[in-house]
Amino acid sequence: MPGAIRDLINPVSSAASASKEDTVNNVFFLEKDLFPGSKMTLHFTRATAGAALLPRGRADSVPFASEKLPEILSQLSVPAGSPAADAMRSTLAECEAAPQAGEAKRCATSLESMVEFAASSLGTRDVHAVSTEVDRAGPTPRQAYRVEAVRPVPVSGGDMVACHGMAYAYAVFGCHTTTAAAYTAEALAACHTDAAPRVAEAYKRLGVAPGSVPVCHFLPQDDMLWVRN
Repeated sequence: MPGAIRDLINPVSSAASASKEDTVNNVFFLEKDLFPGSKMTLHFTRATAGAALLPRGRADSVPFASEKLPEILSQLSVPAGSPAADAMRSTLAECEAAPQAGEAKRCATSLESMVEFAASSLGTRDVHAVSTEVDRAGPTPRQAYRVEAVRPVPVSGGDMVACHGMAYAYAVFGCHTTTAAAYTAEALAACHTDAAPRVAEAYKRLGVAPGSVPVCHFLPQDDMLWVRN
């Protein structure tokens, strides 16, 4: 069982604070720089730290739409205008945004709905998840890491489903299909060659032409990739 799912069942109570730019998901590097002995300064975080994993029946009973936000806040006892309420508003807006061209997406509000989306997207229920395993015991500071080994994640069929932890009053994951290459080195890395807005910005930051070489980032501790067995 990947660490990201273990932590859903036994939630981590807190997480180290970090700006969005400081988190591991926003530190891009070139695929050629991911090799044994390479060193990187990273901050592994959890968007869902301490968030309860709701049974599907309970999750489905709570509205999940921007237009229902006042009702949602009332049901979940979240004060309107609070930072938590603002984060929930942003998550709902992101969930309701249109998918990228050729992409399928869904925000999963339970483990069952996440597995269902992964199985539907990959055309089989014979799937498994992988996640970052480094430093799962609790919050970690921004610090230097040395890559000890790099192993490609076998991706049968060439496509997979990525699920990213999102800030919400309970565990919510933004899932989407992707053809990124994936590697594991205790931490899980995804390497992209597409022109999605965030990836395009990474190409600009790294000073290389969009799509010319893969650009990579490590996944936070509560993200996971679903692949066919």
